[in-house]
Amino acid sequence: MREDGGFGVIKKAIEKLGMKHKEHIAAYGEGNERRLTGKHETADINTFLWGVANRGASVRVGRETEKNGKGYFEDRRPASNMDPYIVTSMIAETTILWKP
Repeated sequence: MREDGGFGVIKKAIEKLGMKHKEHIAAYGEGNERRLTGKHETADINTFLWGVANRGASVRVGRETEKNGKGYFEDRRPASNMDPYIVTSMIAETTILWKP
């Protein structure tokens, strides 16, 4: 993702996250139904969206990442009370290891 051509890898990873949206939401902490309403810089809990510099998306890609064609993305769905080990392993499993 951080090497030349990485933006394509990022888009593929985000596409995979979208395919497992409900599974990830179930593990992303308690109370997300109250936080992910779509009203306050979040996507609705039932909707998976991604975008460049889009604070209303489930997954946000920074402008610099798009401009440079490489970089990183941020999954904005996990709540502060999530288990970081579970969430990190799910993201890695889905984006790196899973072959849909």
